[in-house]
Amino acid sequence: MLRQNLQQKLLQKLSPQQIQFIKLLQVPTVSLDTRIKEELEENPALEDMSLTNMNEPEEQYPDRDPDDDDYSSNDEESYADEFNIDDYLQDDNANDYGSRYDQNGDDEEDRKEIPIAVQTSFFENLQAQLDLIPLSDKDFRIGQQIIGSLDDDGYLRRPIMSITDDLAFSQNVMAEDEEVEEMLKVIQAFDPPGVGARTLQECLLIQLRKKDVNDPIIRKAMIVVEDFLDEFTRKHYDKLEKALNMSAEELRAVVAEILKLNPKPGDSNEVNTKQLQVIPDFHITNNDGTLVLTLNAKNAPELRVSRTYQEMFEDYDKASHKDKKFKEAVQFVKQKLDSAKWFIDAIKQRQQTLLKTMNAIMQYQYEFFLTGNEKNLKPMILKDIADKIGMDISTVSRVANSKYVQTEFGTFLLKSFFSEAIQTESGEEVSNKEVKKILEEHIGKEDKHHPLADEKLTEILKEAGYNIARRTVAKYREQMNIPVARLRKEL
Repeated sequence: MLRQNLQQKLLQKLSPQQIQFIKLLQVPTVSLDTRIKEELEENPALEDMSLTNMNEPEEQYPDRDPDDDDYSSNDEESYADEFNIDDYLQDDNANDYGSRYDQNGDDEEDRKEIPIAVQTSFFENLQAQLDLIPLSDKDFRIGQQIIGSLDDDGYLRRPIMSITDDLAFSQNVMAEDEEVEEMLKVIQAFDPPGVGARTLQECLLIQLRKKDVNDPIIRKAMIVVEDFLDEFTRKHYDKLEKALNMSAEELRAVVAEILKLNPKPGDSNEVNTKQLQVIPDFHITNNDGTLVLTLNAKNAPELRVSRTYQEMFEDYDKASHKDKKFKEAVQFVKQKLDSAKWFIDAIKQRQQTLLKTMNAIMQYQYEFFLTGNEKNLKPMILKDIADKIGMDISTVSRVANSKYVQTEFGTFLLKSFFSEAIQTESGEEVSNKEVKKILEEHIGKEDKHHPLADEKLTEILKEAGYNIARRTVAKYREQMNIPVARLRKEL
């Protein structure tokens, strides 16, 4: 049976300005310049004052929001009312918002030349080695295909059959799987050792075979990698001693030899381009016991609405004849002026939100920023800061997840200052970061021949007044990327 009913739904729709602000808020300082350049290229009504003639005479215009009333193409009077020129003419004084932030020193840094490391890439290095080998044209192209199929860590994870198919379809080279296998062996002889391996086991064996295979320690290391790799990675050393009839001293030498090998040969000759350069968004300095917060000058660009576009609007107001094409041109100008004003407002709002959020975090964690001692970090969640500054939790999260602050003790991601509360036996609330710090200290000082199990770490924390369950200790240990006791054991 079909039924008709009427439902009311309350939907929240973000305006274009709000969307623009949210996107800008997430952009880190290192990427802000690029984002501004993109906007400058797309919108001719937006200008960067640092690139324009600063000697132009200043004009004083009120800065009000543009009217958004619809116009009638048949009624010139109503059309004229839609565009109030004063809405698009504004004070060009850069100090309106740019100079409210400390810019000392940043301009000097901008002018410094950054040295660029010139280094042959991993793939170029392999190609250069391939070029030096006398090969037939077919084998050379097979070798090129194999090199191009390697992962960044130097492994070949594509099946030989797939490479054979690629050669046939993309290069019109008809090769057998055996021919590709033979060329793969050639490339596996290249530097860095281990390159072209299909598994970790093969990678380690390639490296060991390049050593002195007459050395008994090398031979036993090869047996361990070939037949007992799982036991080795799990550190079941007692099983290895029995299986290979080795003394503890021999096993130590074998383990040391295997640990010298490189499990990711591709990383040894590759600059990590994926690593993003960190430029702090904020600076906190200690001025005789008083903390001073400043915003990185890169966050305060000197933007303004183009005078040329303002003058276009003035010309429109004086024009006596307004035909359809003229009106379309004015509509285009209005759209660009609106967009420029929205972008400038979004940049201003971004600056204010960044400072407001960071100032609240600084006040909340004042003792930490004075001392740099992690034990002085107070429990703090996103809601604490959101309530303090009267903003939404999602806004605080966007700032905390992508922004950095430079202090006397290092540069930190804002997210690292947030932590949950743990209650001690005395009833005092402390940050779980304090507990993690204690765990890290005890694990760092442990006897590596007899590492501390999670049960023992739980007992140590209870003795210190932190009543925490063993599973919580295991969770904190995993969050700090510390393996279990058995995997921390050393011979």
